[in-house]
Amino acid sequence: MSNAPITEIDIAAFTADPYPDLARMRAAAPITYVPQLGATLLTRRDDIHVQEKRTDVFSSEQPDGLMTLLMGENMMRKDGVAHLAERRILFPAVSPRTVQEHWKPVFETAANRVLDRLAPRGGCDLVTDYAMPVSAEALKAITGLVRMTPAEMDGASQAMIDGCANYAGNADVTRRCHAATALIDHHIDLMLSDPPPRSALAVQMQGGLAMTSIRANIKLVISGGQNEPRDAIAGTIWALLSHPEQLELIRQGMASYADAFAEYARWVSPIGMSPRRVARRDTVGGVTFEPGDRVFLMFGSAGRDEAHFQAADRFDIRRDTQAAISFGAGPHFCAGAAASRCLIAEIALPLAFRRLKNLRLAGDAPFSGWAFRGPTSVPVAWSL
Repeated sequence: MSNAPITEIDIAAFTADPYPDLARMRAAAPITYVPQLGATLLTRRDDIHVQEKRTDVFSSEQPDGLMTLLMGENMMRKDGVAHLAERRILFPAVSPRTVQEHWKPVFETAANRVLDRLAPRGGCDLVTDYAMPVSAEALKAITGLVRMTPAEMDGASQAMIDGCANYAGNADVTRRCHAATALIDHHIDLMLSDPPPRSALAVQMQGGLAMTSIRANIKLVISGGQNEPRDAIAGTIWALLSHPEQLELIRQGMASYADAFAEYARWVSPIGMSPRRVARRDTVGGVTFEPGDRVFLMFGSAGRDEAHFQAADRFDIRRDTQAAISFGAGPHFCAGAAASRCLIAEIALPLAFRRLKNLRLAGDAPFSGWAFRGPTSVPVAWSL
């Protein structure tokens, strides 16, 4: 265990709103051990930005970690040559060029189909009725698991995310995660004989990856490619509707939906944490880490670091977000970043505001989570 100063938290309060505790950590103990999480947290942006790249110390290889045990050893749980080799094989499915030329029309068609069904209703829950199916349809295409329903895709992603954050060892959470991974394996098996061109399944098979790696990486893509875009779509729309003066900036051409998404991802990081295992003894910021220590890189805290963002608790789409590391900063920078930006900023946000006239909030939007964070419901209405 590291010799970091100890910070106690209330798990329920931290899940409901982690930002007050994270601000307290950044100010008083930016590298701190939290007994309730069984990990040492790095909370300042610059520490995370530097240490994430030092994979010889803060390793992604976690053979006994929850993600590896539940989902298999995917490329996110590998470093160095092993990680780079699998990332290169997957790249043709998610490259910026592939996204713009191949996936963007698919995303737009799917989002319009969802809106065709929603528009006559006059109201919905943005999370379940719009953001979820839009995100799921995009992910079905990218993974190649086109026979999954949106509900199956969303449920499998949530079950895996819950499993990977199940540090309390809840047996029901583990059971649901195993059921989700079995469902994904079933759908992989259905597509093995004819994987859709350019899909993650197709390019990995063409690249000669072992089937165990293909399965693990597909699960990784789902766990990182469904809930996070879903929550960012619904969350960014909520943020703009809650700050009408900022939405007006977009309408006047003084800002863009890309600005809104970048600011939302800084402000409410959909991926709030990434775990690491200490591979060798080292000292950072006066804290000595021992081999085997569990470390959490708190991206949700980095986005509100006062050293880089003035009035960091305020949503402001005019802000310079260049210092934000919402998609990571090191060799594990999110491989799906281009697809996420395209789906959210170029398709889901503008289409929602264009097609749902006089879109407005119709109730409270509760948020939850610290490792993964987003709204659990965003009720809205619009004019018919």
